[in-house]
Amino acid sequence: MTGQPGRTGKATKGGSQASAGDLLELVRSGRAVTRGALQQATGLSRATVGQRLDRLFRAGWLREGAGGPVGSPLGGRPSITLEFDDSHAVVLAADLDTRHARAAVLTLTGEMLAEHSGTLVVEDGPEAVLGELGRWFAELLAKAGHLAQEVCGIGLAVPGPVDRDTGRVVQPPIMPGWDGYDIRGRLSRAFTEHTGAPAVPVLVDNDANLMAYGEQRAGHPDCSAFVLVKVSTGIGAGVVVDGSIYRGVDGGAGDIGHIRVGAEALCRCGAYGCLAAVASGGAVARRLAELGVPAASGSDVRDLLVAGHPEAAALAREAGRRVGDVLATVVTLLNPGVLMIAGDLAGTPFLTGVRELLYQRALPRSTAHLDVVTSRLGERAGLMGAGALVVEHLYAPQRVEERLLALGV
Repeated sequence: MTGQPGRTGKATKGGSQASAGDLLELVRSGRAVTRGALQQATGLSRATVGQRLDRLFRAGWLREGAGGPVGSPLGGRPSITLEFDDSHAVVLAADLDTRHARAAVLTLTGEMLAEHSGTLVVEDGPEAVLGELGRWFAELLAKAGHLAQEVCGIGLAVPGPVDRDTGRVVQPPIMPGWDGYDIRGRLSRAFTEHTGAPAVPVLVDNDANLMAYGEQRAGHPDCSAFVLVKVSTGIGAGVVVDGSIYRGVDGGAGDIGHIRVGAEALCRCGAYGCLAAVASGGAVARRLAELGVPAASGSDVRDLLVAGHPEAAALAREAGRRVGDVLATVVTLLNPGVLMIAGDLAGTPFLTGVRELLYQRALPRSTAHLDVVTSRLGERAGLMGAGALVVEHLYAPQRVEERLLALGV
């Protein structure tokens, strides 16, 4: 459900059963944007293509392109282009960190219409936090000039492992009180309570997963193996393979912060020696506090790094070396084309440390075509990924058919 448009393989030439949803996917992906191209790609007759497109037009999901007609290489009349109409609905997205959150109203193509950030402490529990998000959403919709009835779905990024089928976090080390909680249900109710609008689908995923999804789609769409490592209060990784998030069998893929690295430090998960216990933003903040430097979180470390604080820079570089040692194994295993460092520590000192150990420990073949970069979307990456997750879910071919039938078209 979360892959890039055009990857189902259904709407190919000779695929006589291609549905209206398959045609929409071809248009959204840019693989076929005229009636003739849709006929050629699917093998459907002109009349059948016309009937299925008519359903999409009546739903308000397609429009004729503003760019004007396109001439056919075979001659004859120019063909009118088709494009996805992103004006018929909006998406709500939120990205939770341990003590801070961001929320936004997005178009269906990812344009940010309104945004808010503020203090929201996950330790206050899901009931309070998700209720407050509902209030934020109502205010953001008013700011963006959109009605709550225009919202087609909500995407939420959380700092813990998520069961994809239920949307519930599973034994999250830094989210006390959230284990197994019905996040989807509570956030849907909060949306309705604060807006008066009917319930909408809510999708939940790990923050590193959604950051990776947003960054890969925005800046590296042709990269078939993409890894993002978020280093903030904790450490987590998101992996996108062939345009889809790789989650593992139960949502636990990418949890590299709890790989044991031989240290004696106690981790928040209760174990000793986890990477997050010695190399996360929280770990660096504790080291700085021991040195008499006021720091209590990864965001405090980020501010010190921006200010050029020497002790913060030295400890960030050391943390980068520890993470780079672990990433050498990750890179050797996955052979990604892009390794992106994001989060509070994603600055020059940390990145320098990562590169020192990564290139020293990983096989040359694994790094020969590897780009090690920092975030392009910055603090908006999780929001963009959460919005994209909702859109790809709601406009997947099978879901399109279900929704068109519900609309009576």
